[in-house]
Amino acid sequence: MAKLNTNELFYKYAYKFLIDHTQGVIDEKSIRSYLTVSAPELSCKKMSDVFCRMLLSAQNRQMSRNVIGGSIGGVENLAKVLRNFDARYVSSVYLNKETELLKVIQREFSLGDKINIDEKSLWFQYCKTIVSVANFLSPFNNYKEFLQWIRVFYNDEKSAAALPLIISEEVFGFGFALACDFLKELGFENYGKPDVHVKEILSAYNFISETASDYSVLKTMIQMSKDAKVSCYELDKVLWLIGSGKFYNHPNLGKNGFVGKMKSEFIKQVPDFLFRKKINTPA
Repeated sequence: MAKLNTNELFYKYAYKFLIDHTQGVIDEKSIRSYLTVSAPELSCKKMSDVFCRMLLSAQNRQMSRNVIGGSIGGVENLAKVLRNFDARYVSSVYLNKETELLKVIQREFSLGDKINIDEKSLWFQYCKTIVSVANFLSPFNNYKEFLQWIRVFYNDEKSAAALPLIISEEVFGFGFALACDFLKELGFENYGKPDVHVKEILSAYNFISETASDYSVLKTMIQMSKDAKVSCYELDKVLWLIGSGKFYNHPNLGKNGFVGKMKSEFIKQVPDFLFRKKINTPA
């Protein structure tokens, strides 16, 4: 039998740790439901779906999920003011007019004084992202054309990690990590998100340095998942679930899906036969 490489050993250890430490809380079949994502052709059908999905990823920045989606019953409800997520309409009507868009949202959802319209506020920043996303998507005639553009990068090992860089430069409010989040949730499973939990775990196990760029972290994740014979999406989710303890599709568990972080314990329990380097345990 072929000897397992270090990356494969690590993944198998992480997966087993997750299963073992959630016994009696959530079954393995349910955990596995988090480790796969629908193919891009099934994830979205048209460009309006892409627009909505990008806005969903955009609210994952800082506390935006609670401030944005929480105040209007979910980002999907923005369809009311974005003409069902019509990118060309939004780009033509609201380009450089973020304050107008924010006032329309404020009026449509009867938010009154509940939101801050100051230019430094999360809502104003989010409106800038809405307009920027619309401007970014407008040149594409249809979803098929958009997927073709993505695959030019995705299907080339040397340029795959460059695509999130391009998106982060083109779209306001989308850093590299959020661009990765959008791409992986769109169905491109060989992307992972350099999330804070993932980075802390990989750094503690000496796979990356504490100062590694998100670009470098993504390249490491891609190589690790390739060696472990799983998708980058799967590697990402296993580490993220260990780090966050959030089973968001099972709100009946713990406190709205939160069952407790396992990151510190995971790092401390590293077996000697797997890693002999010094492990950097977070405080």
